Amino acid sequence: MTTYTKLQAALAAHNPKIDPPPTNKKPAAVAAILNPLENDLQLLFIERAAHPKDPWSGHIAFPGGTIEPEDPDLKHTAERETREELNFDLTPAQYLGRLDDVTGATLPVTVACFVYAINRPAKLNPNDEVCDVFWTPFAYLADASRYQTLDLKGWKPLHTVPAIDLLGPNRPVLWGLTYRLVTQLAEFGGINLPKMT
Repeated sequence: MTTYTKLQAALAAHNPKIDPPPTNKKPAAVAAILNPLENDLQLLFIERAAHPKDPWSGHIAFPGGTIEPEDPDLKHTAERETREELNFDLTPAQYLGRLDDVTGATLPVTVACFVYAINRPAKLNPNDEVCDVFWTPFAYLADASRYQTLDLKGWKPLHTVPAIDLLGPNRPVLWGLTYRLVTQLAEFGGINLPKMT
């Protein structure tokens, strides 16, 4: 069984934990997009553009954002945001399932993650909210040499969280809410990442 077929089966059987957001948290949604190549499985990430008013400024993330009044549901939010940020339509993609919701420890959001697989070449045209978009081999998530920790500046007492180096020296690392979502996805593919404490 390939990693992709493991993921498919696990997501099909998964009953996601859906948390109503606390009153101080806004609902948000992201799309985890998989590309099952012949000898590999790839996962799409974006690097958010630097912006002083964006709490995710410069972070590695999945495409997505907060729900808008015109969105009928959070799945639509994830698809709309992917279209806006990457000019990429997920309508023809295969929808695989939803991960458990995650709530920000300090950020005012509860995030739903919807997982898709594409069956065609992806032509991506990022908007000004995105400074980079890249595909990462799923095998990188199993490479312990990429695991590291990140000291969160400004936290008292000092708080250290797990992270993954996906891009190499002097580039952002994967951590935080997206790391927590990737941890779930990796487990469905048989990979256990270091857990947040």
